[in-house]
Amino acid sequence: MGEWAGERVREWVRHRARLVTAAGRWSTRLPPVVWDSLLPALLLLNVLTTRTPRELPVAAALTAALALPLLWRRRAPLTVFAAVAAAAFVQWLMDVQLPADVALLVALYTAAAHSGRRGVLVAGAVVEAGVLLACLRWAADGAFLTPFVAVTATAVAAAVLGVNARTTRAYLAALVERAARLEREQEQQARLAVAEERTRIAREMHDIVTHNLSVMVALTDAAVYAQHRSPDRATAAMLQISETGRQALTDMRRSLGILRTDEPDAERHPLPGLAQLDALAEQMCATGLPTRLDLHGGHGHVPATAQLTVYRLVQEALTNTLKHAPAGTRANVRIRCAAETVTVDVTDNGPCPQPPAAAPSGAAPFGAAPPGHGIPGMRERAAAYGGTLRAGPLPGGGWGVHTRLLLGSSGAVSA
Repeated sequence: MGEWAGERVREWVRHRARLVTAAGRWSTRLPPVVWDSLLPALLLLNVLTTRTPRELPVAAALTAALALPLLWRRRAPLTVFAAVAAAAFVQWLMDVQLPADVALLVALYTAAAHSGRRGVLVAGAVVEAGVLLACLRWAADGAFLTPFVAVTATAVAAAVLGVNARTTRAYLAALVERAARLEREQEQQARLAVAEERTRIAREMHDIVTHNLSVMVALTDAAVYAQHRSPDRATAAMLQISETGRQALTDMRRSLGILRTDEPDAERHPLPGLAQLDALAEQMCATGLPTRLDLHGGHGHVPATAQLTVYRLVQEALTNTLKHAPAGTRANVRIRCAAETVTVDVTDNGPCPQPPAAAPSGAAPFGAAPPGHGIPGMRERAAAYGGTLRAGPLPGGGWGVHTRLLLGSSGAVSA
């Protein structure tokens, strides 16, 4: 029996909760003017049902003057408060007590909720003066203090509630504005990240494709030249072309595979670094560009991204020499690794080469060079590590590329 009664009570509570929830949802769909009209309607109904026919005209007129302005309290809170206060003063002059005086508290709350500090102080002073006048006229003999304190406390509570409502509304508006600003900033950061990633991919693809195609073209020319006089050398060149093509595919798959979390190729083939410079020099020698590599200092402390930057810088510089320097040119690559820096120097002894890629205005070239895309890309790589690229003809002849990467540079984060 007890369990059955307890279940009935729980069911009744759940039913009440559902009704309250449904009523709350329904109430939020009503326009504010409906709620603002409820209090005037109730006050007028009270006057019509409680006043005698003799008192009804005056009471109804004063009630309407006090209550009806509340319909516009959200649009013009201070104007409505002034109208209600004027009606209340007329009521005091006519010595008529009405329940509609509560409209003055509602008007005070609205003024506090929608106006600044000065408006609240002025409205509060007007209400307090009205409270004083009302208590002086209508308070019972010897009982002035009690109603005065009670009504004053009620007025203060209405003003405080209005100020709290305004503060809460301003706080929520600030939160909404902040959330919108953060969303805009996140979208902007996402667009910047996409643009940076596209630039990085384009730079990687440029270095990979340009270098390997240049090597393959040089080897193909050598194979065509040697196919009749030295078939063995032609065969070796063709095999080197095949190996270069496979290496290009591997580099492209590795660079693009980093963008995919399910691509295992990036783990099987790590990014090239200083250890792969020997293979790069041998590859350039096979194409007919004798290349000497001097690597000074240990490079175990150099980050992988910095090593990739050095590799791409050397690769691009040697590719430019291969494409534009005449036969018989020799190249020298000097890498010096220190605790906080990596210095890169790539020079050749060609007679005034003219590569299509040159440092743009603002770089620090050894000499003038026509505009292009290769050296600007090298400059961007160097700038990621706080370095400034210098590229151009050398005073004694040949071409030189020099830069120094700062391993502790904040720009390395974006490399």
